[in-house]
This record gives sequence, structure tokens and C-alpha cells, in this order.
Amino acid sequence: MFEAIDKIVDKPILSLKGVGKSFPGTRALDDINLDFYEGEIHVLLGENGAGKSTLIKILSGIYFKDEGDITYLGEPMNLKGALDAQNLGISVVHQELNLCRDITVADNIFIGREFEKNGFLDKTTQNKKAKELLDKMGLDMDPTKLISELTVGEQQLVEIAKALSFESKVLILDEPTSAITGKEVDTLFSIMKQLKKNGVALIYISHRMEEFEIIADKVSVLRDGQYIGTKAFKDTTLDELIQMMVGREVYSDYPARVNNVSNKVVMAVKSLSCDSFFQDVSFELKEGEILGISGLMGAGRTEIAKTIIGFYHKSNGEIKIFDKVVLHPTIEEVTKLGVAYLTEDRRHEGLALNQDIVFNSILASVKEFSNKFGFLKLKENEKATKDYIKLLKIKAPSSHTLISALSGGNQQKVIIGRWLIKNSKILIMDEPTRGIDVNAKQEIYQLIRELSRKGISVLMISSELPELMGMSDRIAVMSRGHLTKILDKKDFSQELIMKYATDTVPA
Repeated sequence: MFEAIDKIVDKPILSLKGVGKSFPGTRALDDINLDFYEGEIHVLLGENGAGKSTLIKILSGIYFKDEGDITYLGEPMNLKGALDAQNLGISVVHQELNLCRDITVADNIFIGREFEKNGFLDKTTQNKKAKELLDKMGLDMDPTKLISELTVGEQQLVEIAKALSFESKVLILDEPTSAITGKEVDTLFSIMKQLKKNGVALIYISHRMEEFEIIADKVSVLRDGQYIGTKAFKDTTLDELIQMMVGREVYSDYPARVNNVSNKVVMAVKSLSCDSFFQDVSFELKEGEILGISGLMGAGRTEIAKTIIGFYHKSNGEIKIFDKVVLHPTIEEVTKLGVAYLTEDRRHEGLALNQDIVFNSILASVKEFSNKFGFLKLKENEKATKDYIKLLKIKAPSSHTLISALSGGNQQKVIIGRWLIKNSKILIMDEPTRGIDVNAKQEIYQLIRELSRKGISVLMISSELPELMGMSDRIAVMSRGHLTKILDKKDFSQELIMKYATDTVPA
């Protein structure tokens, strides 16, 4: 996998001419013309709803194009399904995880291509091959571990390992760093650069534009389903790319804090522990405060949130919400007290994908939107949903569009709208802008800031340090299950946060 080749290619390995795709009420792609070359990292950029996901699904055989031509290795490409794409050497690491949670890492990597010996599954060889692949990627991961036992970030790395196991000629990476941090990102970029030397064509999708300076050779921009243009990254600027992407100027500064945080404590966590996840964590969240939680993958950030809402059972400590001590938290109880948890894994934990926007928007407020006989007040449901579609700028043909038809960023907006409809007073937001484009992030940031001005408190877990530093009033830093420091805004710096994120002893 890592033997470099020395070859200059002047013809694209993959070429799209006039490609289009429509869905009922939506023109998803219109006259797309793109060329991808061997030994090149080609970034595909665009807002949510720009057509990136649709394009990926066409290239990977999930969707069929309505018009246009696609050539691969100089020959017409007409895929009949995802297996055709993989057999041709086109692999995709999707933003949304597609792993079987109840089997092992090795079984997931080689699913459908299992190793056999004398007609029986050869687990020993399969685990050995998986371990070799993981080691080449620089991952210290047990191939016999169940996927359900891994964090979301670790699962993302397994997805990448699975794609690399095909030794593909074209590798498409959709937001691969959205759930991984630090060392894992460095490992991924190192692997990508080596694959580039080997002649692999890499198509990379990300909203983290600071990454482009490290890896990008070319950047192509889509907007509203149309191809806007392609730039050599060395010949453009991030500001120019943003303008191409959104068709207007976007300001990257975070919205300013204009009011003081109240001294009223709305949530107090004291000496909280949860088995092997984290130990002896204490902090207070004040009315109108945005308290960030930082830490490397596996530090215990998400586990703290899930223990507060009762998903995990605390082994020690106290949780007090609005002066009420919650001895044994349950999701129902903390929701009634005004706490909302916005999960980082929206596909598996946050959404009913086969239902529409209305259903998902009022999912937490069914009782409030029902009459005394238990029937839903349909007009009120519809009005509330439409109000938040407008407020959050959700791109959808109608309020009855299926959630599965929305882009990842728009799905995330629906979840935020759900808890605003519920009128929650404390929002625990786990990676709230994961998979959301630059312009949509600004809208979410502005909304979060406006909510805090109205006295709503936010516990924001994020892997993006600029986001935490730009939005938080204070930042609690986690390291390997311990809260090592709570920093005031005047003390924020990436260097200091990373120092405490790698510490093991609380300061």
C-alpha cells in the first residue's frame, strides 16, 4: 500500500461531463463538469445542500445520474451499485458511519471479503491482516474489539481503514476529520500524502478550510447544485473560495458577547464519576453562559454529557439542575427540568431518518402539541416547524421533506430547532457544527449567542479549538478522564488548552 510510484499522468482518471441529478421538487446537480487526476488531492467545497453528497453517491454507485457522462480510466462508467464502484477501485469514507456495531473491527474491515481456511472463517488471518493495516496507519487499535465499544472518532478511523483495505485508485473522503482530533488528524494526513505519492486520486470534502493549506492541490466549488469553478490552491485564497462557495461575502469572526453572564448557577456537577470513563469532575454552569468542554478524543467529554442526561449511570458524585439534586438522572427527568442533549451522532441517536422534518422537529414536544385526547395538533405542529425552518435557514422543498433527503448540516439544524421548540433552558451541544459549512456555522454561532443573551445556558463540546475559543465564556479542559483546568476567556490560547489536554493531574 505504501510503495511510491513515479508517474506523471496528463489525463484524468475520473471525469464528469454535464452530469445532472434531480429529486422530486429539487434539482440536486446541474451540468457538473469535473476532472480528477492520479496523485492529486482534490478538495470539493460547498455549503450544505450544494450537491456534494449527491455527487459522491453517484460516484460510489448509490445514486444513478439522470444525464451526462462519467469516464473512469478512459472508459465510460455506468455503475449498477456500490459494489461495482468498489470493484473498479473507487472507495468512499462517508461522513455518516456505515459500520456494523455488533461485530469486530477486523470483521468490519473485511466484511464481504472474509478470509477462509478449509471452508471455515479464518479469524486468525483476518485479525492479523487487520492489525497490519491498522499499524500501517499508525493506529494502536485492537482488531478484535467490537465497534459498539469504540468512540465515534475511533469508528471514523475504522471506516478509513476499511476504505484503504481495497487499495483503491480513487479514494473519496467525506468530512473524515469531523470526529477525530490531534494525533489522529496528523495520522490521516500522513496517510493521504503517502497515497498521493502512490498515484491515488483523493477527493476530499471538508468545511475545515484551515486543513486545505496542509493537503490541498486543487479546490472545486459547488453552489446550489451547480459547478462554480476549480482553483489550484496555491493560486487562490480562503476568502476567494468562501465567496465562490456562498456567492457573497462571509465574515469569519465569531459574534461578540454583549452581555454579562448571570451569577445564577443553573447546573452544578460535583465530584462526578462514571466507571472507567471519567473521575471526580466538578464544574458549574451559569445562566446565559457558554461553557466549552475541550479535550482529545477519549478524554471523556461526551461521556460527561451522557452521564448528566442519564444515558450512562454515574458511579459517584452529584448533579444539581436548577437547585434540584438529581440522584439518578434519566433522560425523561432531565428533559422535564429543561435540559436538552444534542448528540454528536445525529444519524444513530438524534433523528428518525424515515420521517419528515415536522415529525423530527416536534419529537421532544409531542405532549405539548397534542390535545386532551392524545391527537396531534397538526396545524400547530406545521406552524412551529415552518417558523424554525425559516429561522435556521434549513434548505428543504417543504416541511414534509424526509430527513434522509437533507444534507448533514440541515439535519443538524432540525435537531437544534427541535430543542428550541421544546423551550429548553440548558443546551448540551456535542459537536454542534460537525459537518456544517462555513456560512451555516455563522448562522449557528449567531443563534447560540442570541440564545445565551436570552438567558439560555450552553454546554458546548467541540473538537475545534477556534470554535471553543470564539464562542465560550469559559473552557473546561479534559484529559484522559480528568478535568485538568477551567480557563477564563482572558486566558484562552491554543497552546495552553493543549497543555492541559495532555496533562493527567488537575491543576
